[in-house]
Amino acid sequence: MPIHEYQANDPAQGCDICRRPFERLELMQSPPLDKCPACGAPVSRLISAPAVGGSKSSLDRRARQAGFHKLKRLGKGEYEKMY
Repeated sequence: MPIHEYQANDPAQGCDICRRPFERLELMQSPPLDKCPACGAPVSRLISAPAVGGSKSSLDRRARQAGFHKLKRLGKGEYEKMY
């Protein structure tokens, strides 16, 4: 089930929940919300980028910070330490 983001059409009329973007887990075939579930103010669905995994550079950086080393295979049974 995808997560959709919504926000009040007019933040001045919205509540604490819908003034800023909020997320809602919905089925693909579900119609989009037209009102805030908390206060009933009109809301619109936002277009947002999907979160698909992390970048490889971020994973390398986090591993290095945790004290791990990255090895590069040179041949059968031979490895070189990259960092």
